[in-house]
Amino acid sequence: MSKLLRLICCLALFCAAACGRLDPPEADGRLVVAVRETPAFFQQREGATASGFEHDLIAAFADSLGLKVKFIKATDAYELNDLALAGRVHIAASMPLGNGALQFSMPIRTVNQWIVGHDDVLGPQRLGDLAGRTVEVIAGSPLADTLRGLDEKSRPQVVEVSGVSEMELLARVAENKAELTAVHDIHLDLGVNFHPELSPLLQLPGKLEIGWAFGGEGAAELRAKADAFIAAARADGTLARIHDRYFGHIKRIDAAGIEKFLDDTRSKLPVWRRHFQSAQDLTGIDWRLLAALAYQESHWNPLATSPTGVRGMMMLTEDTADYLRVKNRLDAQESIRAGARYLAQLVEQIPDSAKHPDRLWLALSAYNLGMGHFRGARAIAKRMKRDPDVWYEMKQVLPQLARPEIYARLKSGAARGGEAVIMVENIRTYYDILSRFEPAYVSPYPAQSALSQRLGPN
Repeated sequence: MSKLLRLICCLALFCAAACGRLDPPEADGRLVVAVRETPAFFQQREGATASGFEHDLIAAFADSLGLKVKFIKATDAYELNDLALAGRVHIAASMPLGNGALQFSMPIRTVNQWIVGHDDVLGPQRLGDLAGRTVEVIAGSPLADTLRGLDEKSRPQVVEVSGVSEMELLARVAENKAELTAVHDIHLDLGVNFHPELSPLLQLPGKLEIGWAFGGEGAAELRAKADAFIAAARADGTLARIHDRYFGHIKRIDAAGIEKFLDDTRSKLPVWRRHFQSAQDLTGIDWRLLAALAYQESHWNPLATSPTGVRGMMMLTEDTADYLRVKNRLDAQESIRAGARYLAQLVEQIPDSAKHPDRLWLALSAYNLGMGHFRGARAIAKRMKRDPDVWYEMKQVLPQLARPEIYARLKSGAARGGEAVIMVENIRTYYDILSRFEPAYVSPYPAQSALSQRLGPN
């Protein structure tokens, strides 16, 4: 569609919808927000609550205004833009700044733009190498404008694809169904976790500033409130904490480690899957999280033994095994069920003030450290003016447990808190991968629903 034709269509839509523009959000107590579904910023699995960076940030903004949120899913960036222009939504989220017909918030994030290919495909290494190549992008993406704005000698053939996410474009390249794609670095970093054969080939010139676009009545007033909220969220750490919730664990495992995990998922996991699902029946904890924990602990080796004496699939200490009445730590089924029970008990011991998913990450760190060291870390966090209920805050504190001037004050003594941080972040990555490639398991036993609710959606 030519830019002129698109402009004509937008004007027609704008005029047709003018009488149906939304009232200001305060009029009916809700904020109407258009989002495009993407694993990086917003997703809603069937039967589960919505999540994602934009979801959490928008929800926090609405809460600051005393409003509820209604999310409307847009099929592509074009529809996001059209909904905002027509005043059919109060906010269009994750929009590139710069469309003169819309009002925008201050930037929420700044991203780099990348050309991505398969690691067995040569180039491009310079902008000039793009000439004559085919690059797929999301329909309406600013990356299309970036590529079409290149010098004629560097300009590729740009194919805009509708109805797909960036993850699907990256998967097409990984599966050799497409030659090249262009995405920004957040989607690239996530995509490499699922497809280690992807290779970032060339960084495109310039950066993209991403923010919120405003339409409807009272857009200027709402934009001013959003700017104040974003500035405060950046100053008080809210932005950093939400970013860490969704992106803090990526890029910690290299491509070789991801490839090995995917290979082991195909070759080893089928043997143990039913045992992890049985442990979910017992505890209400997503079997894929339990499998991720076991992989971090033993690489799914039921005979694993460490120099410190922890053993088995879930690497239980002798004391923990005795407490859980485990007869044989090297029996995989017994180890998995005991490890799941132990993690469930740790979750219950985390104060109710810690919410999902922080509650789970904190419990996993206690699985590594022991609850005594974990409680000591919480005390240290309070003295350091850190929030002990937030994983982003605690992972700054835990490495301090190895410093003499810190652990000297603790009854539990020194601990390798940095190792606990690495463990939790790796488990988060493995869990993300398993959640993408392995189906959820619905337990026929409702008895553990209370714990499942405390853990949040699987």
